[in-house]
Amino acid sequence: MKNKIIIETDRLLLTEFHPSDAEHMYKLNLDPEVIKYTGDPPFESVEEAREFLQNYSAYEKHGFGRWSVWLKPDNEYIGWCGLKRNEEGLVDIGFRFFRDYWNKGFATESAKACLEYGFSTLQLQQIIGRADLENKASIRVLEKTGMKFWKEDAFEGIGNGVYYVISGVAV
Repeated sequence: MKNKIIIETDRLLLTEFHPSDAEHMYKLNLDPEVIKYTGDPPFESVEEAREFLQNYSAYEKHGFGRWSVWLKPDNEYIGWCGLKRNEEGLVDIGFRFFRDYWNKGFATESAKACLEYGFSTLQLQQIIGRADLENKASIRVLEKTGMKFWKEDAFEGIGNGVYYVISGVAV
């Protein structure tokens, strides 16, 4: 693994994106169920995913971003989770995992670790989570991290969105 480790939990490693993650990212976004509520189209090719990763500038711009999630001890790529400064200037938590890893607590475990990192290391005051109103699983993850419902509003191509929020306390 060429990736810089940002966060480690009992079961997971969260690392900076690296162009070597391209095949994983491509396969993740190929599953229509995985991207069903995201508003994102799948990558057209592994090369397109690699270009996305090579041009991913959030770490330089903001000092944080989305991170690849690897299952210990075998360093198996299972998805991504992390923080992003969105178009409204707010920092949001996001996650996406291969279906084989749904309902095993990995989204909640990684999201809690990212919130802790955001508050303790980055000294953020507030982090939001956004989901399509129909995406009950993602909403459940946001609630399990301690986030509270804030408002309904559209965002990034999602017309029926909900916002959750948590403020400057370690989770």
